[in-house]
Amino acid sequence: MPATTRHQEVRTVMRRVLKAAATALAAAACVAAAVPTASAATPAPGHAAAPLAPSANAYGELGAVSFGAALLASVSDPDRSPAGANDFSCKPTAVHPYPVVLVEGTFANAFDNWSGLAPVLKGAGYCVFALNYGESKPHALIKAVGPVPHSAKELAAYVDKVRAATGTSKVDLVGHSQGGGLMPQWYLRFDGGAAKVHQLVGINPSSHGTTATGLIHLIDVVLDVAGHAGKPFGLDSPAAKDQTIGSPVLQQLYATGDTEPGVTYTNIVSRTDVVVTPYAHQFLTAGPGATVHNVLLQNVCPLDLTGHLGSPYDPNVFQLVLNALDPAHAAPVRCALMPIPL
Repeated sequence: MPATTRHQEVRTVMRRVLKAAATALAAAACVAAAVPTASAATPAPGHAAAPLAPSANAYGELGAVSFGAALLASVSDPDRSPAGANDFSCKPTAVHPYPVVLVEGTFANAFDNWSGLAPVLKGAGYCVFALNYGESKPHALIKAVGPVPHSAKELAAYVDKVRAATGTSKVDLVGHSQGGGLMPQWYLRFDGGAAKVHQLVGINPSSHGTTATGLIHLIDVVLDVAGHAGKPFGLDSPAAKDQTIGSPVLQQLYATGDTEPGVTYTNIVSRTDVVVTPYAHQFLTAGPGATVHNVLLQNVCPLDLTGHLGSPYDPNVFQLVLNALDPAHAAPVRCALMPIPL
């Protein structure tokens, strides 16, 4: 067969593939539009659905892609704050009386974890704060790697700083992975946090630990080996081991149940999460005096495939967080199509 003919056939096949992909994407969008929107809370009768707060996020809403772009942008200044966060002159309003403290996940930093959600919350009228914690060395790019009990004490000090600056008795915590799971839960249980926190909202929280899709022990070995040479980069991560199913930290934390009295817990969980597995471990069971809302993302938006890393840049998750923080003014989730399962 002449080379020209082969090239023509390749081009024809490529055109057909691209046309099929475009058709499939259009069909998925139509299906998404046809799926009834849902919400973690139903707006009050007669109350118009509030529009999603505008975002100053320069990294878009492309899930893990946005997370990676924000990480690269933080290389020159790993301690920088995300847009909308850490204005210590901010005073909460009667509408939003609790300042929001954002708590990053393992191997992240405040900027790359929260450059999507922080400006959304600020635009919605909240006082927003984001800490960096658990560093292997000062100004490390990768943070949240220290032992969970040590990090919980850092969170305790930061919450007290926010409370003093804002003149409030309590804060709302919104965290991702470790930052929405066992680290703030340790703070609530063992460091007096239950008296200072109104609500903990966990996005793919690492509650009850993870099997990492059955690879956790192999990952532990890799972290041990990498940690000797990579400790300055945060590859030596006690936090990762603390989040392994059956770890001493997990056993101590959950020995008396999942929750603390007086605190509301909301867990936003994705079925496609392959980091904190099984995904159902992320749900909590309410103990005496506590309230728990377990939200499976795909029950709200069936075509949202966002996994662990991309969830802090998912507009559907943004609305679920807003609804959790202010259920009296909850709005339906519009269910943007998020097709990347990362």
